[in-house]
Parts: sequence; C-alpha cells; structure tokens
Amino acid sequence: MKPELLNEILNRIKDVKIAVIGDFCLDAYWFVDESKSEISIETGQATRPVSIQKYSPGGAGNVTNNLAAMEIRDIRAFGVIGNDPFGPEMAGIMKKSGINTDNLLVQEEDWATHVYIKPYVGENEQGRIDFGNFNQLSEQTADKLLGNLARAVPEVDIVIINEQVLSGIHTEYFRTKLVEVIKHFPEKIFIADSRHYTDSYEGAYRKMNDTEASLRCGKVRSPEEAVPYHEVKQSAEELYKRYGKPLFVTRGSRGSLTISESGISETPGLMIISKVDTVGAGDSYLAGAAATLAAGYPMVTASELGSLVAGVTVQKLFTTGTASPSEIRAIGLEPDLIYLPELASDIRQANYLPGTEIEIIRKWPENFRISHAIFDHDGTVSTLREGWELVMAPMMIRAILGKKFNLTDETLYHKVEERVRDFIDKTTGIQTLMQMKILIDVIREFGCVDQNDILDEHAYKKIYNDELMVMVKQRENKLNRGELTVNDLTIKNAIPLLEKLKNAGVKLYLASGTDEEDVKNEAAALGYAHLFDGGIFGAVGDVNKEAKKIVLDRIIDLISKSGQGAIATFGDGPVEIRETHKRGGFTIGVASNEVKRYSLNNIKRTRLIKAGADVVVPDFSQLNDLLELLNIE
Repeated sequence: MKPELLNEILNRIKDVKIAVIGDFCLDAYWFVDESKSEISIETGQATRPVSIQKYSPGGAGNVTNNLAAMEIRDIRAFGVIGNDPFGPEMAGIMKKSGINTDNLLVQEEDWATHVYIKPYVGENEQGRIDFGNFNQLSEQTADKLLGNLARAVPEVDIVIINEQVLSGIHTEYFRTKLVEVIKHFPEKIFIADSRHYTDSYEGAYRKMNDTEASLRCGKVRSPEEAVPYHEVKQSAEELYKRYGKPLFVTRGSRGSLTISESGISETPGLMIISKVDTVGAGDSYLAGAAATLAAGYPMVTASELGSLVAGVTVQKLFTTGTASPSEIRAIGLEPDLIYLPELASDIRQANYLPGTEIEIIRKWPENFRISHAIFDHDGTVSTLREGWELVMAPMMIRAILGKKFNLTDETLYHKVEERVRDFIDKTTGIQTLMQMKILIDVIREFGCVDQNDILDEHAYKKIYNDELMVMVKQRENKLNRGELTVNDLTIKNAIPLLEKLKNAGVKLYLASGTDEEDVKNEAAALGYAHLFDGGIFGAVGDVNKEAKKIVLDRIIDLISKSGQGAIATFGDGPVEIRETHKRGGFTIGVASNEVKRYSLNNIKRTRLIKAGADVVVPDFSQLNDLLELLNIE
C-alpha cells in the first residue's frame, strides 16, 4: 500500500459510522505475586495476592476498542450485560474510548456479563475463571436489542456482527430475527465474524480464519495445523458460491485471502520480529477491514489495512491490544512482508533451472541485464565469520539471565534459549547494533535482570564483538600463516563470480550489517576489496542508520539519474533481499552452507523465499549457468 493511500484511508475512516452487535466480553488479567502469599486461617490454604489487575473489553468489545483506537468517532455498541459489577466496568472502559454504549442492555435475570479472568504467575497463565457460561437470552431482550439496531442501520455505514460464545446473544430466535434485519437493508454492508453460526447470516459478508473455512467445507483440521493455500482457495470459492457474498479468510502469519465479484486476491503476512500474542488478532483485522469497507474502499484494500492493524496488536502482550493511526503508519509505510510461505516451507514445490540447483522463484523479464550488483558479505562471499550465531546465542542468553545464569532452572533456561534462537533467526542480516537494541527489550521481557543493571546497546555490542573477533582473528592468523587459503574462507566460486561481473561492466557494492571498518579490513584480508568499485558499506555506529538501506537508496538514485540498468542483490540474509524487493530490484538468495562452503542450507532457503527472493542458489558452483541466467557473457 502506497503511503499516500494509507494516509488517505486513515483520515477517511475517522468519519465513518459503525454499529457492532455481538457478544461483549471483559478480559481480566490478574498478576499474582506469591512473595506476599500467606496461609489463610479459614482454609489453611496459601493465598494468591494480586499485585496488578488489568481489564480490557474482549469479543465484540475488542472490535469496538480497535475501532476507537483508529479514531473513528461514531461507534455504536449493541449487546447485553448483566446486573453485576463487571458490566458497568466494561461499559465505563468503552465510554472513555468514545464508544456509544446506550444499547448495551441489562438483562436482570439469567444473564451474567461475559468475563474471562486470567491469573498470571510470572509469564505463565493459570487456570481461567469464566463468567456467563449459563446465560439465556430472553426473547424480550432480543426484540428490544434488534429493534434498536434496525432504527440505527440507516444512520451507519456498516454493521459488524460478532459471535464468540455459545452462551451469548446468538440464540436461534435472535439469529432468525437478525437475518430479517439484514434482508430489510439489502444496500447496507453487514459483515459477520461468527465462530459457530456463520452459515446462518444470509446476506452478510463473512470473515473467518482458514481452519473455520475448511470446517465449513467438511474438512476438519486442528487450530495448530497449517492449512495449505490450495485448500484455503478451494474453501473460499465454495463458500462464496454458497453465500453469494464477499469473504475474508485470515491465515495468521501467512496473510489473508479475499474473494468477491472481482475474484480472489492474496494479502501477504507480516514478518514480526518481536514476541507476539495473537489473542484478539482476528478482532483487530476485522475492525481495520470493516472500517475500510465503510469508507468505500474495495475488499483487497480492506484486507491490507486489516492485516496492518493486526500486525500492531499482536505485538502487545498481556492485553487485547489496539492500534492507533500512528502505529498503523509506522508498520504500514514500509512493511516487512512474508512471501510464498507454502513454497518456502516445502522444498518439494521447488522449480529449478533445468539441469541445475538454481531454484527459480519468479521469472525475470526477457533481456534482463544488470548494471549494479549488491553483495552481502558474511555467508554470501565470506565465511570468515561462520559460526557467529554460536557466539551471539550464548552471549544473549547470559545477558538475559544476568546473575541468575548459573542458578536458573532448566525450564527457564530452555525457554530463553528458544527465544534467542528465534530472535537470531528473524534478525539475521540487520546491523548488530540494532540486534542489541532489540535484545534489551528481550531482557526486560524475561525480567531476570534488574533495570539498573541493564546495559545499553553499545555495551552489549562490544561484549559480542569482542568475543566474535577472537574467532575471526584466529582464522585471519591461520590465513596469514598459510594454514588456510582464501578458498577455505569464501563461498564456492564467489570470487570468480565477482570478477566475471566486474569484467562485464557491472558495478559492484559490498553491504554489511557489520561495522564498516571491519568489513573493509576483512575484504582486504581475503583479497577482493578492489573489486567493489561502487564501495564497501557497513554499520557506522548509529542504530538509526541501516547500512544496506542506505546503499540501496544510493544505487536507486544513481540508476534513476542515468535512466538505464537494473539492480541485482546477492545475499544470504532476509534484510538485503527484502529491501531490494521493496524497491523493485532483482534478488538472488544465497542459501549457503557456510561450514562446507557449498550445498544448500534449507533453513536459509525458507528465510530467503519468505523475504522475496527471485532466485535461490546454494552457492556459485554452477557459475556458467548463473551467468547465463543473468545474461552475462
């Protein structure tokens, strides 16, 4: 989505009018601090002292909360609460956000406000305490609620139908009467997000996840199962034919799919580096998509905004989060997307250049000819720093656990170890200083280190770099003594490729997230610094300056001035591939096995395809075939 369009949408949706009818719930987060526990005289049991309590609307309440966070001024809530302390608490929270709660009706009997109390001890959620499981909606309450809705429909731009709990307002009587309201206003968009009764709402648009879509078509899958794209597409087509109305199908990190009279469209997922909490993500997506539809935009655009809203909220932990316009802009102006997740995770789908190991992800235009080539350094050309992860991971684990490193139990240690492994995998390719800045957030996340003992990103980078350089210097010394050769410390045929490209008139650039001085020294030590006539670029100690982005911007400026030529980027990390893809360049992912210096690393292949690689090679051993693909003689 272009920045101008994103800003336009975020401004226009402020003036839409939206009604939300559904199951309004309250999520309660109780954080137990057992350090203040005592033994109850009455029961002899240990008490569970709550140090912090947080409340946020869930279900339909989360949808309205998301709409309010996007600064939509006219949001009308239609639901039922009980005559208990929780109902007014929820209504009060919603009113503070500017939501109209006049149509939250109180049913005096047979109804308790839906509340989900989630006690936490540390990061671990304990057994949940639920209210509202035995509710019975009376026909009188249903008639009054739907009558109020029918009077409001002409005044609003869209109606969102939320159904989340079996003991909620969506009784058979209520569903029948609501369909009558939908049919009475055929020109109005109603969009239903119904966990149990989505088939009931004739005349409404639908939003559901891929597992629910498969279930509606007779295919039972567990929520943990990944539903393949062909099945999602087939289910969407079947359901569109059944309902005769547009449909949104969400796929978690794999994005979403829409189907309407315009056909099927895919919205890629977002690459999220931080820890995520997906509770409420569907409500966030629905709020963003519905608001966009209400402002008159098409389904595909609605899906894109819904994805951005959900991308913000999943990064907010221990709460059903919301997304403000500024947060949506921050993630939406330059989003990191996940491309072709099915192909990336299943090498059986690979399509190779005949007779080679060169995997073609996207076909290049005919007569494709590059004039500028950017090379990542470590893992693409050099293996001098091979094994850096084995230095960074222990260093990060020690930083996260601090003084508790030798005292922590095995469960916590492995939890930190897994978090670090995932963190390194997702941040490979960005400059080290930025990795260390994000590390500080992870340290705070685990809470093992006192705030006063947490260092800044420069200090953590120095610790890592000092440990890494011990390994690098040992290898350089072996090279100087003749115990290793340049071929032992570079990817197979990397230097011949550089020489061929330079001789063919291609301008070469070396870009790295490593400190610039170190990159220059290592390229000189390995004997190919002179080939990079476009320059050698690395991190400059400023966390706000991403070396690879700067290089890409500079090259694009040069090309736009000359009016000819094209960029190709070679890299084994997602950052250089993703940034080049965003800017319309061509990308060669190098899924290198750095230990052997040749052959495929399947983990890198997955990472590079998701980042937007056009071609994936394990190394440069099939040099002539690669040059032919690049139209280089």
